[in-house]
Amino acid sequence: HVQLVESGGGLVQAGGSLSLSCEMSGYTYTSKPCMGWFRQSPGKEREEIAEIKPRGAPRYLVDSVRGRFIISRDNDKNTLSLQMDHLEPEDTGMYYCAADLASGAYCFSSDRIAWGQGTQVTVS
Repeated sequence: HVQLVESGGGLVQAGGSLSLSCEMSGYTYTSKPCMGWFRQSPGKEREEIAEIKPRGAPRYLVDSVRGRFIISRDNDKNTLSLQMDHLEPEDTGMYYCAADLASGAYCFSSDRIAWGQGTQVTVS
């Protein structure tokens, strides 16, 4: 089955940068899945912050991260990245990598999603 493993979280001061990585394994379909990053901040529900289709443009779903975060992927290596610059305390949370297993027209529109275990980002 599909496994996702995130890395790169940590503690950083406001204004600093972090780079998250996610490695996917066990995906056996020919076409690559849509992938994305979700975040769960303290006291809040998990929210999708960015997604990217195998050959599509990145899409950012949270206004506050536009211009500061960059999502990218390497289809050959089955990896997903999130470069986060100018971090703010409000960016604190658990960050999850996800792969959409449904292959629909819209990413993450069904419950067929593979999740990573999450990596903690803390901005002081």
